[in-house]
Amino acid sequence: MASTHRAPIEEHPDLMELRARHDRAAATPRAQMIEALALITGLYLAASPWIVGFNGFTTLAVTNLIAGIAYMLLLGGLGNSYERTHSMAWAAAAIGIWTCIAPWVVAGDVAHTRSITSNLITGAVATLLALAAASAARDNGTSRARPGRSAEGRRTMP
Repeated sequence: MASTHRAPIEEHPDLMELRARHDRAAATPRAQMIEALALITGLYLAASPWIVGFNGFTTLAVTNLIAGIAYMLLLGGLGNSYERTHSMAWAAAAIGIWTCIAPWVVAGDVAHTRSITSNLITGAVATLLALAAASAARDNGTSRARPGRSAEGRRTMP
């Protein structure tokens, strides 16, 4: 009985090409800009109760701290895990939407002008950055070629 040697899946040419494409996409100025702005946005969200001055509202302060850290963890690793960014970006978009509605949803009377303004602006920016990350991941990493077309959109011969 002859035994056949199979290469590990990590060495498959298609998988290697896909990883190389993800590495190229993560090195683009657009991906780097999104990652940097996402880190700044998440850091501001985590620190906003103390920056803006609504740290006395403990439920919203804790909510913003947790949401900011989670946001930074989700989109901060954009360059390291570009192939998983599409799904992580949708979770980050949900955090951005949560940030917008949090002043009215969390327990206690925390909906004051400073907290509402800060959370609305930060949540909108966070959501837009997350959607941009999802778009970049879809455009550069996970697009599939249609039958009769190459991955770049050019027609191929049958």
